[in-house]
Amino acid sequence: MDTKEIKVYNTMSRKKETFVPQEEGKVGIYVCGVTPYNHPHIGNARPFVTWDVIHRFFEEEGYEVTHVQNFTDVDDKIIKAANEEGVQWSDICGRYIESYFEVMDKLNVRRVQVYPRVSQHISDIIGTVQALVDNGLAYAVEGDVYYAVEKFPRYGMLSGRELGDMMAGARVEVDDRKHNPMDFALWKAAKPGEPAWDSPWGKGRPGWHIECSTMSMKYLGKTFDFHGGGSDLIFPHHENEIAQSEGATGCHPFVRYWLHNGFITVHEEKMSKSLGNFFTVKDILAHFEAETLRFFILSTHYRSPLDFSDQRLKEADASLQRLRTARENLDALGRLIACGPSEYSLSLRPKVVALREAFLDAMRDDFNTALAISHWFALAKEINIYKGKVDSGEEKPDGKLLDEMEKAFDKFAFILGVLEQHGAGQSRSAGLEDKLLAILMNLRQEARKAKNYAQADAIRNQLADAGVIIEDTPQGPKWKIQ
Repeated sequence: MDTKEIKVYNTMSRKKETFVPQEEGKVGIYVCGVTPYNHPHIGNARPFVTWDVIHRFFEEEGYEVTHVQNFTDVDDKIIKAANEEGVQWSDICGRYIESYFEVMDKLNVRRVQVYPRVSQHISDIIGTVQALVDNGLAYAVEGDVYYAVEKFPRYGMLSGRELGDMMAGARVEVDDRKHNPMDFALWKAAKPGEPAWDSPWGKGRPGWHIECSTMSMKYLGKTFDFHGGGSDLIFPHHENEIAQSEGATGCHPFVRYWLHNGFITVHEEKMSKSLGNFFTVKDILAHFEAETLRFFILSTHYRSPLDFSDQRLKEADASLQRLRTARENLDALGRLIACGPSEYSLSLRPKVVALREAFLDAMRDDFNTALAISHWFALAKEINIYKGKVDSGEEKPDGKLLDEMEKAFDKFAFILGVLEQHGAGQSRSAGLEDKLLAILMNLRQEARKAKNYAQADAIRNQLADAGVIIEDTPQGPKWKIQ
């Protein structure tokens, strides 16, 4: 497989590394999903939009991608919400998983291959816990099972923390049954009003961290390429995942590349319900288009902090409109009858190809969407200038140049998942309707050149009846939908 080098920032090494897949031509991705006890918020949207783009980019580079994203459908918050409403925990999960898909579909986040749920993998989770007990890394106490962190020498490597320092500064609930205050629950003994399953240690349910270890390895193997999520998951969740997974299998590393997106702030303050600056995606989409929100998220590099505000969304919307205008201009150019190249269009062809490569190079450098978007704007500028030259009669449409512009624009739209509805399926090079219209307009032009005005008028009138209006201009005939 002949692909260019891709650099990714690995949280584990704290530096950019050259991506080398576990299996040539394939990419395995696991992303921590939501706990479905409420509608998804803006902080949830960022990692899923980010990984959707990464997934798309790898596909564009020729890789076969297996993308897994879990639902934590057994959790204290879900149980609390269910008890407060007097409904089953599964009712809460069903409601908010449906809400997740509703808003992510609007954000053009494509469905991944597997959405495993904790409740559907209890026997697998029990197997992982049992392996840890058998390997001497976990112990049972009165129906609970804890991981013994002191027995895993690499504990703290991902977060860069020393176990001794963590113990000294920890705000951990005192539990004399633990061997170490930092030991964490793998299995929790059953309590009244909670879902519970049979296990070798009695009825109970999984702890938080064990699910992702179990489900990621089930679908991607003992070692896989990428694990992602928000920066808030580095410790303790992802740290604990490493300890659990490597402790259970004896395989190192569990994950080859750890990628974490930056925090979202609201008016430069941490988003929280207590501060009253907590925004669900559903709330935001009541005031802004979903495409604007997606574009806003991608306008900042995924590792950088992202500050959310109405003003910044308005700025993103204005920027997006510039790209829409370029797409409309490109469509308008595509409706004209193509002529041969000029000196100017010949000089522009390699520039467009260079912008396409610059966009891809930005994505190859740790998925730098912000830089990639700047190259998209540069392409839009060239399209708009060229459209102005054609409108003024200074230039005639160069078919090959327009094809290169469309290829670049549609590639950018696909990878970023923005303006896709105007993409390849409706472009001059791939749109069947546009091709048929071009044929009819060429037939009309040939009839006019042969002074067969009756046939030319008949074609024009039939198109008008179908809602397509032809305008004869000094630059050639144009068409538009009535």
